[in-house]
Amino acid sequence: MKNQNQQDQIIQLDFSEEMKNSYRDYAMSVIVSRAVPDVRDGLKPVQRRILYSMIELGLDPNKPHRKSARIVGDTMGKYHPHGDSSIYDALVNMSKDYSLMVPLVDGHGNFGSIDGDGAAAMRYTEARLSPGAMALLNHLEKGLIDFNPNFDGSEKEPVVLPAMIPNLLINGTTGIAVGMSTNIPPHNPDEVIEGVMAYMDNPDITIKELMNYIPAPDFPTGGTIINVDDMEQIYETGEGKIRIRAKVEIENGDNGRKNIVITEIPYTVAGNKSKLVENLSNLIKDKVFDEIYDVRDESSKEGIRIVIEVKRDRDINNLLNGLYKKTVMEDTYSVNFLAIKDQQPVTFNLKGLIKEFVDFQEELYTKEYNYLLDKAKKRLEIVGGLIKATDIIDLIIEILRGSSSVKQAKACLMTGNVEGIRFKSQASKKEAATLNFTERQAEAILTMQLSKLIGLEILKLHEEEGSLKDSIAEYEKVLGSKKELYKIIKKRLKEYKKVFHSPRKTMLINAKTSDYVEEKKVEDIYILIDRFGYTKSLDSASYTRVSEDNLKDYSYIIQMKNTDRLCCFTKEGNMFQIKAENIPRCKMRDRGSLIHTLCKLEKEEIILYTSFEELFESQMLFVTKKGFIKQVSGAEFETNRSQISATKLEEGDQVIGINLLSAGDILAGNYKVIILTEKGLSLGFPLAEVAEFKRNSRGVRAIKLDKDDTVCFAKAVSPDTETFVYNDKELSAKKVRLRKRGDKGHKAKL
Repeated sequence: MKNQNQQDQIIQLDFSEEMKNSYRDYAMSVIVSRAVPDVRDGLKPVQRRILYSMIELGLDPNKPHRKSARIVGDTMGKYHPHGDSSIYDALVNMSKDYSLMVPLVDGHGNFGSIDGDGAAAMRYTEARLSPGAMALLNHLEKGLIDFNPNFDGSEKEPVVLPAMIPNLLINGTTGIAVGMSTNIPPHNPDEVIEGVMAYMDNPDITIKELMNYIPAPDFPTGGTIINVDDMEQIYETGEGKIRIRAKVEIENGDNGRKNIVITEIPYTVAGNKSKLVENLSNLIKDKVFDEIYDVRDESSKEGIRIVIEVKRDRDINNLLNGLYKKTVMEDTYSVNFLAIKDQQPVTFNLKGLIKEFVDFQEELYTKEYNYLLDKAKKRLEIVGGLIKATDIIDLIIEILRGSSSVKQAKACLMTGNVEGIRFKSQASKKEAATLNFTERQAEAILTMQLSKLIGLEILKLHEEEGSLKDSIAEYEKVLGSKKELYKIIKKRLKEYKKVFHSPRKTMLINAKTSDYVEEKKVEDIYILIDRFGYTKSLDSASYTRVSEDNLKDYSYIIQMKNTDRLCCFTKEGNMFQIKAENIPRCKMRDRGSLIHTLCKLEKEEIILYTSFEELFESQMLFVTKKGFIKQVSGAEFETNRSQISATKLEEGDQVIGINLLSAGDILAGNYKVIILTEKGLSLGFPLAEVAEFKRNSRGVRAIKLDKDDTVCFAKAVSPDTETFVYNDKELSAKKVRLRKRGDKGHKAKL
């Protein structure tokens, strides 16, 4: 029998279904009861409970501070049984002027700092409500909002606070729930209030028109929003990303250096400034930016001041671009206008948030004016009864003296019941039987002081009666017209605007982060190319340690800067460029890389290697296989392309000789050009006879060639040159006879 009863008590459940239901309940509890704020007052439950506990403790802005531990204890014991640390963290966050535009708590003691320092323990700090919190808590006594039982039913707590300012937009919020999150940025109080009033004037206002009043968020830490053009889309959808950049100034530093001074940091770094400074300092240790000399944090109570010293003669704008890309000096703030409405999470746009606030204000002000109207009518009822009583005060005194109890006297005043009351005359008894005061009037009469019978006091009652009638008419007028109700709402909003006035702190621009161009330290290097085309570079220190015997293995050795380019001219009339940084930096024993793989030469034959710096300052002499010649300025070859045509060639023609000549040598004069042909003809003529052409021209004929003859050698030599080398043979330069350019050569032993 016992086993049967136990089996009857076992509930059969599907495990997966139970997990789904339990997890859904948990998720909704986190969303609604912890992480996401109410769209009406902009507060999460823990924040609302802290503020309500503080007002219950009497911690108005004009009252002394109270220990934070007492506030946390009251909140946890009465309304929020979720642990003291979460309550204290929320209390601390509501006091931070670098997180909120209008702080809700006035903290006294160590409540942390923008650097990232934590708050002192709750037993050491004190707090009270701020004026901003009072704008959310005022009028609680007027019954404007509903109260629910607390977690154990021993207390009542407000469902929402009667917020008279748009706290959700002004202070923003952030929270991570289950499967969703909210991230609403703070806004300027003046702008938000102006936007709310603009909506009240025109409920059909568009978001674009609203942005004339609320152009973008305004962060307490300042900084600069650099994608203002995206704000309309963000406000339309309630989602998007805001790019925030630190505000900087450029100052002159010591020893000719320039300083980048950060005066405002991105909002995303607020409460963690020391990490930004540490991040910047690590850039020096890790040698990420060679331009930075030092980083110092000179911040004080006057404001943020982080100094980045820049080495002399460095590009500040280029460095800033790098800092914006590689540090949190530029950061992203993800926007998500998620809030709770009717116990459900909803993503709003800007107009939607303002509409919800205005609807809430209509509800609050309607309740407030109904409360005031009811209070005025009740008071008018009492005042009317007191005035009437003063006119028949002798009869009332007679009733009181003749009654045996207060209850008997009250019944007479309200219903004219004279039974059991002793009157001096029948006339008085008859008059008393006609009395019909209300219960409220009767109680006021019974508690009335004799001093109210003084003439001035009676006059005051008549004045109060008139004032109450005027007030009642005014209240009924407001309640009978939405236009009049809006006037009252806007009047109070204007008063709050004066109280919480704040100039805009965040600048608004449109800017793109440019790419950082790494500034390299300029140094001399040597490019070594062997007879097989293997190429490598050595720094000057390594090169000086190489013996001359080892250098004999290399066909070409070119000295150049590490920022320069290696230019390669081919027989096919092309020029290829290779950045020095792309040539492998090797040790002397390393082989390097093939030149053909570095510049994709394929099968072309290189006849000249030079640095671009040398090329740019030189004159070039081109001679082709078919006997064409020209001079070209080295400046003609300035290009960012890796390959260009160096000269124009006829079909079947090739470049035979390219000479680099300095402008100074050419001006010195008497240079002559020596040309040799395959049939052994030679020709010499002054260099001055060779005209200068553009890079893409063919040039002019330098020598008359037989049909089956071609040029095999060409060189410009100085007047004092006695010999030149051709095919490993040393030939006499002086035996080359000078003729006119274009003549046939002559046979001679050179």
